[in-house]
Order: sequence, then structure tokens, then C-alpha cells
Amino acid sequence: MEAEIREQAQTSSAISLATAREDFKVGENDCPCFSGMFEFSQISAGASLDAAIKLNHRSTDIAINWAGGLHHAKKQEASGFCYVNDIVLAILELLKYHNRVLYIDIDVHHGDGVEEAFYTTNRVMTVSFHRYGDFFPGTGDLKETGAGEGLGYSLNVPLKKGIDDTTYFNIYQTIMEEVR
Repeated sequence: MEAEIREQAQTSSAISLATAREDFKVGENDCPCFSGMFEFSQISAGASLDAAIKLNHRSTDIAINWAGGLHHAKKQEASGFCYVNDIVLAILELLKYHNRVLYIDIDVHHGDGVEEAFYTTNRVMTVSFHRYGDFFPGTGDLKETGAGEGLGYSLNVPLKKGIDDTTYFNIYQTIMEEVR
């Protein structure tokens, strides 16, 4: 009896892992399965949601989630070590109280998951400064500017490898003055 239960549990786990790999790209390449993965995702996403709620209720002016920023995860796909896109969840929470949200991404990688989530809306503007070319995730072309009502609300600033701090700062300052 105990052996049957153990075999059923192993079969069920194998089926779940196969489904996760096939449906959500979990367990593949840059998104390995690991012990505590679900709890990690809960903590990361929950902290960003909590930060957005605190901002919405004006109980804080600044909120930072040091375990967040998982901007590659998509609605049904883990990507780039990102399992749940905490940023998208936080922005959705902010939109409950604010007509518009400006998302600025200064990570070396393009914030593809956030951009994709809001690509067709004018309520969220995404601005991404990132390395571009033969570099993960391979998105974030200057021509990717949104679609439908979101046309013009996605701004990508693709940068070459090796940019220095002064040049980066000047580009950032110039672009953000125009966004403002």
C-alpha cells in the first residue's frame, strides 16, 4: 500500500512537472524548478503588491521590493529566471487608484514581460533602457512602440554594449525630460 502511494505521488509529480514545462516553460533553461519556488514567487509578488497597496493608500511615499523586478515573466510563460511578473501585478494594483502609471526599466535587459502586458493600453507607459542586439531577451527594438490604444506608450531605448556612465546619464536625462 505504501509503495503504491509513493508511486502515485511520483507519477503525479512527474505529470505536474511535464505540464509545467510544456505549458509555462518552468523547468527549462533559465527557469529551473527548485525547492521553495512557489513560496519564493508568493513572497516576491506579494511584496510588490503590498508596496503598491501602501502607495495607493498613501501610507508611504517610497516602496522598494528588493526581491522583485522580475520583468521577463509573461502571462503564461516563465522566462529569464522570472516565474511571476511582480511588476505587472503591482502596476495593476496601482491602476485601481491612478489613471496612468509610468514604468521605467533601467535593467540591462529589456523589460519584455511588462511591455507585453501593457502594449495595447494608454494607461501604462513603459520606458526601457537596455542593452540590445545579440543579448537576452532579444526584444526592445526602437520600433516597438505599442499597438492600438497603446501606440506610443512603449518607449525602448536600445543601447550598445560598453556605454559609460556619463553617456548613459545624458541619454536617460534627455529621454525622461521628453517623457515628462
